[in-house]
Amino acid sequence: MRTLALRGGARVGVVAAEWRDAFGVVTRGRVQLELRDGAPGPVLGRDAGFWLSGTGVRALRNPGRRTATVRIVARAPSPRTDQSPHPRTPAAEDSRSDMTSMNDTGAVAAPDRTSHLHRLRGLAGVGLVATLAAMAATTLAAALAHAAGVDFEVPDGGETIPLPGFAVVTGFFSVVGVVIAAALLRWSARPARRFVWTAVSLTAISLLPPLLSGADTATTTTLLGLHLVPAAVMIPTLARGLRARTD
Repeated sequence: MRTLALRGGARVGVVAAEWRDAFGVVTRGRVQLELRDGAPGPVLGRDAGFWLSGTGVRALRNPGRRTATVRIVARAPSPRTDQSPHPRTPAAEDSRSDMTSMNDTGAVAAPDRTSHLHRLRGLAGVGLVATLAAMAATTLAAALAHAAGVDFEVPDGGETIPLPGFAVVTGFFSVVGVVIAAALLRWSARPARRFVWTAVSLTAISLLPPLLSGADTATTTTLLGLHLVPAAVMIPTLARGLRARTD
């Protein structure tokens, strides 16, 4: 048994002889398989087991920033191999080699579904708590602004935004943020970083409607602030949740 450590961004080539009878388990971080043609393969999370003999994987890469570790366990040779009463001929050796290759091909490292579901549930729990906190913070801020004299009247349609409306809109878009985070956790090599960029970009776009609404200065300024309140709650919380489940 030995342990392979990959620093952030590091890449190590796969030597076929070293993996012929070896089974690997990701014990920390994530490891991405590099396929024979150089294309990126699946990303394996913690507790994912795999073997590489005959699969055509040519390298292992760490897509994260922190060190990833792989525990490699060598399979003990079968005693029947040495005690076979029949002599081995070249034809028999070639046939055995072909069978081994056929059995191993396509057995490329499948991530542990249980581990992945566990991480998704953990992220969903964090997202739910953050969503409730964002709804409460936004509604409270809107109530304080209303008490201070902001009427939240939008000239387009002449309607006044009710306080429950802030909670509903905040909850909806917060859930959208959780879904985006979950998708990035599943398919992105750097989910936390990409989530922050995506969420910040969407938050910036969400500031345009208040600016174009034609409301008075107090209402416009307050609406801009109420867009930033849930962002300040959701983005850091989900980014930390993603890092905790990928490092």
